[in-house]
Amino acid sequence: MSGSPRRGPAVYRLLPGLGDYGTLRLNGTDASRLMRWQRLGGEEERPTGLRAEWLDGDGTPRNEFPSGSPGAPVLGRRLAERFGDELLTAGTLVPLEIDKAEDDDYVVYVVDQVVDCLDLRRSSKPKRNGEIKKPVYRPEALPTRLPAFRLPQFPRAVQWNGWAVDRLLDLTGDQIEARLTWSGDPAAKPHPDPWGF
Repeated sequence: MSGSPRRGPAVYRLLPGLGDYGTLRLNGTDASRLMRWQRLGGEEERPTGLRAEWLDGDGTPRNEFPSGSPGAPVLGRRLAERFGDELLTAGTLVPLEIDKAEDDDYVVYVVDQVVDCLDLRRSSKPKRNGEIKKPVYRPEALPTRLPAFRLPQFPRAVQWNGWAVDRLLDLTGDQIEARLTWSGDPAAKPHPDPWGF
């Protein structure tokens, strides 16, 4: 994990770990619908379920955090239950239907909380897709009580608070890669390309 010492608040992007685990790809139509909702809002457009498919063979062990989609974190239902109800303070868990895998029980964490906490003057300029390579947060506005949140400037990406990342890593071990995007600790080193693959 990049920049692991934590003194004060920290924000991360999460990806599936690089171990020998299966990964999921979200259905393109469903992923586009979710991104449209994240950008425009509207309760009637909010996804109530998504579809996906495994990219690996049947014998590959299944990851509890199997998707690298920045705006649609996928969690094994057991992982979501072990994390606890605090996940629901920032969003909802919607069912994930996996093609040809009826026994696999996963959910998509749809993060509702959009928080304007970015220091626009000190952050790098957003790319055309909204991606902010070097964010700087206003610590007094950072929603540290939430496990995750989204930014109005980059609504299609879920930002994870450090305490939630610690808990997920404790529950999954090497199944998650945590990329530090920002820290209140000046000695911490953010990942050089947190949103890249």
